[in-house]
Amino acid sequence: MPNSLPNSLPMTLRMYQRLASGLVPLAPALIKRRLKQGKEDPARVGERRGLSRDVRPHGPLVWIHGASVGEVLAAAGLIERLRDLNLRILLTSGTVTSAAVVAKRFPPDVIHQYVPYDSPRYVARFLDHWKPSLALFIESDLWPNLILAGATRRVPMVLINGRMSPRSFPRWRRMQGTISALLSRFDICLAQSKTDAERFSTLGGRDVVTTGNLKLDVPAPPADPAKLERLMAMTRGRPIIVAASTHPGEDEMLVAAHRSLSGFFPQLLTVIVPRHPDRGSSIAGLITASGLKPALRSREELPTATTDIYVADTMGELGLFYRLSPIVFMGGSLIRHGGQNPIEAIKLGAAIVHGPHVFNFADVYEALDGSGGARQADTPEALVKQLGQLLTDPTLRDKMQRAGSGVVEDLGGALDRTMTALEPYLLQLRIEMGAANA
Repeated sequence: MPNSLPNSLPMTLRMYQRLASGLVPLAPALIKRRLKQGKEDPARVGERRGLSRDVRPHGPLVWIHGASVGEVLAAAGLIERLRDLNLRILLTSGTVTSAAVVAKRFPPDVIHQYVPYDSPRYVARFLDHWKPSLALFIESDLWPNLILAGATRRVPMVLINGRMSPRSFPRWRRMQGTISALLSRFDICLAQSKTDAERFSTLGGRDVVTTGNLKLDVPAPPADPAKLERLMAMTRGRPIIVAASTHPGEDEMLVAAHRSLSGFFPQLLTVIVPRHPDRGSSIAGLITASGLKPALRSREELPTATTDIYVADTMGELGLFYRLSPIVFMGGSLIRHGGQNPIEAIKLGAAIVHGPHVFNFADVYEALDGSGGARQADTPEALVKQLGQLLTDPTLRDKMQRAGSGVVEDLGGALDRTMTALEPYLLQLRIEMGAANA
């Protein structure tokens, strides 16, 4: 059953609610600015105000919320299991890129909406329209008004794949009353690791259970066979390195690494897949300024024999490039972003190189490094050395691939454990479905 609600909220949350209500008149200006920045879909800005052109489907509706691409993809296996139970899915996220991924990777009966801005008025519209039967929040995208309004409406709420980063934990501890008031609204918190579970418990989470990381159970990303065949034909015979999900500050190091390595591997092709595709042009400019020749996928260019670095600045094609090369550098790790998910690359046979900043997936990288399934490069010089060894030694690549696959297999199972934890809620929904169809 949903948690009972305390009679009063901490002062911080009451102030937040008043501030969020008072800023409603500024919403049009905010939306206009975000539209100019390409951060909103002009055809769907009403969703940010809790409005929708879509009709709520009949029967129980499971609402799943994730911040962006990574969280949405983490839910893919869970959504498939829920659809197998004939449950309808409402999936919300906050970015244009995540909406594009949903449109490309998910079945058409999965309803996607942009999460409303966290104003009481917009949140109320959203909840009044969709009337979710069960709410699943992924990881740590905790919008106060959304959570409080859901609890007020007695919507069962579960935090799934919960993560509390080393940076967020001490900040929330300084606001213990605030985070406790939010976490206590969840019926149960399903954490990725024992460390995450301890942090959620310390911060006031009720019934915290370690279920593992859903991202370890995601299927390998798809690839268009015709596009893959064409790319392989264009690059046949060339050694290839894929730098996946890179962030600002890393591209310069990767371009420099390519320059160093190309002295030993003249035909080397580096593929840079930026985490945010809109950075493609700026990366191409950086490559050109370094004296190298780029090609941009967003311009429908293909790598030719004279292309040094191919910038794959498109959405939803990582599966294509993971299949193109057995050597993958995982981005977000040379700068203090916390690292990106290496699991999909490993499932497609990659040997992984990463930087020192991998706290977003600390347990995964620790296991990979310990088994020899991945290698850490702390400096630009170490990055060149690690990549060079992998380019030179196919036996080492094969050994790392096998070790990485073993780690992924050993750490899997989060999806099954999550479904087990959700079973009481799903049973209630099935009872409701039976009653509605009787």
